[in-house]
Amino acid sequence: MKKNGLFILIGILVLLFVSAIFSMNQSNQYVNTKKGKVISSLTEEQYKKEKELKTKGYTIENPNVVVDPYGNSPLTALVLFETEEKVSPKVTIQGKDELTTYTHTFSASKKHELPIYGLYADWENQVVITYEENGEEVVKELSIQTGKLPENMVLPTSVHKKTEKLTNDLYFYTPSSIGYTCAYDVNGDVRWYLSNYAIWKIDRLENGHLLVSTERLINSPYYMTGLYEMDLLGKIYTEFSLEGGYHHDYYEMENGNLLVASDDFNNEDGTVEDYIVELDRGTGKIIKRFDLKDILPMEEGKSENWIAYDWFHNNAVWYDKKTNSITLSGRHQDAVINIDYESGNLNWILGDPTSWSEEYQKYFFHPVGDHFEWQWSQHAAMITPEGYVFLLDNGNNKSKIKEEYVEAENSYTRGVMYKIDTENMTIEQVWEYGKDRGSEFYSPYISDVDYIEENHYIVHSGGIVYVDGKNSNQPAGFSKNTTLVSDTVELINDEVIFELKLPTNNYRVEKMSLYHEKEEFSLGEATRLGSLGKTEVSKDKFQPFVSVKEIDDTYKSHKIEFTKEIDRLVVKGQFLRTNKVSIVLYRNMNWKYYDVVVSKKPYTALCVDLFTEEEDENGIMITKYINSEGLIGKYSIYMDIDGTLYNTGEYVEF
Repeated sequence: MKKNGLFILIGILVLLFVSAIFSMNQSNQYVNTKKGKVISSLTEEQYKKEKELKTKGYTIENPNVVVDPYGNSPLTALVLFETEEKVSPKVTIQGKDELTTYTHTFSASKKHELPIYGLYADWENQVVITYEENGEEVVKELSIQTGKLPENMVLPTSVHKKTEKLTNDLYFYTPSSIGYTCAYDVNGDVRWYLSNYAIWKIDRLENGHLLVSTERLINSPYYMTGLYEMDLLGKIYTEFSLEGGYHHDYYEMENGNLLVASDDFNNEDGTVEDYIVELDRGTGKIIKRFDLKDILPMEEGKSENWIAYDWFHNNAVWYDKKTNSITLSGRHQDAVINIDYESGNLNWILGDPTSWSEEYQKYFFHPVGDHFEWQWSQHAAMITPEGYVFLLDNGNNKSKIKEEYVEAENSYTRGVMYKIDTENMTIEQVWEYGKDRGSEFYSPYISDVDYIEENHYIVHSGGIVYVDGKNSNQPAGFSKNTTLVSDTVELINDEVIFELKLPTNNYRVEKMSLYHEKEEFSLGEATRLGSLGKTEVSKDKFQPFVSVKEIDDTYKSHKIEFTKEIDRLVVKGQFLRTNKVSIVLYRNMNWKYYDVVVSKKPYTALCVDLFTEEEDENGIMITKYINSEGLIGKYSIYMDIDGTLYNTGEYVEF
């Protein structure tokens, strides 16, 4: 009996083994052998390019001069050479006059990697390097030829300046329509630009590096994967990825951490632009979160642009150390709010209290003094060193009451400064610029103000839109036959010392020096911090046998494309709203389904129109991202379209 039982057990094990082998062999039919398209990231390309940047064997007499060394900053160069002694080279980039000539002295070293900024386009630029070695002055003159500007580079239509009151700083712009992230000098000449798109805020960190958006979307229409810390050469030192992405604004805190306007794309209400995070600069981890739905009512204080999923539309982040508080700007509630950094509790609301409930009236200020006006659909709210609230008042409608709306042709945009008393809850208007300019200075969206020092400000009306020659209340991209204008004004003691107009719309402007006092270039691999998060799996099935179909004309009609990026799979295709679509990743008899939502939200307050989705009679062009987190190894790619599982023939490797 025992022997019979043993034989039966052995037989069962053999059958199970044969069955497993058979299943594995059958499942191999689902393993694809064609590797999908892979796109290198900027950080990966940078690593390759730096291998070619050599100093050894080069001297000041025969330096290694590399124009646009990272392939994304065409009006820069890197000069590499060695010296026998430690010397401190001084570079001079010759301009057309004194205010457009730039100099910088680098730290002493024997090995020199000198970033050269501020070259003119399509020009044989003269750059002079000088230093003292062994008691003698060494002078080397270089001629650096650059290429032409891109055809769609935006050039000023007019420049007004009072030369005697200007410095040789540049005006750095970020685009909201056509154009590039770029810098103009006081003559209006382009002296720097990025060839890859970077939108939203541009500013300089305490260490001298720039902080700009990545060029990659995390969600439409304009939410980016995160931020690059880079220099003007276009060299990326750190890439920060955020699960909720980045939009509009950030703030560098004293400890180096970043407060970032982000999103929680998985929130139950399906809202956007109402979420702030604190990013640890050292680790890339989120260490603090502020959900504005926990702080404010979503249904109150509505502006014309209010919509349920974009009820607040935060476009500014500012930390004030004196009060340990954060100031935010809710365009869709015409409200600037201030919250306690530690608790997240609401401190005050600046704006017209009309249409807010009794419960929230205590948070509003009461106007005092003459010539007071509330702000409307504002941007760029900040706290000045004097404790004033400084912001860009776009001026949309100038009322909460529809019957009292002011038409665009009678409106105006202004920079405005308010003095607030949080004990007595009073507010006084202490400065403004733009009202007297009338509708020619009216921007219904975007725009900026900058505080340079007391009585020295920039007011940037960056979203002026004309439709058929008349002022419009709608952002660019909503109408045809539009004329766009960006008007930037610099003032000292209320005197206009500089004004630059561009035939486009620009989100923000920052006035900055070409070289920073802490300017230190270094070669080395970029650090990637943070995460885009784990993409939710809609259905996870273990199944040895499934019915699949090869690619046919129906599949081809959807124009499906797969691209593997450094940290995710990108899937693009065109589908009707009625289609039920899933991306399916197969590995070892495991089928992971990722549902695709075929929809196009009518965002009503676009700040950029670079990434609008296309829709025609064949459907909507959609993009779905599947992040690498949680996925390891090779996965065969399938598409489930209306219940039919198609084999794409491709695989992706995470």
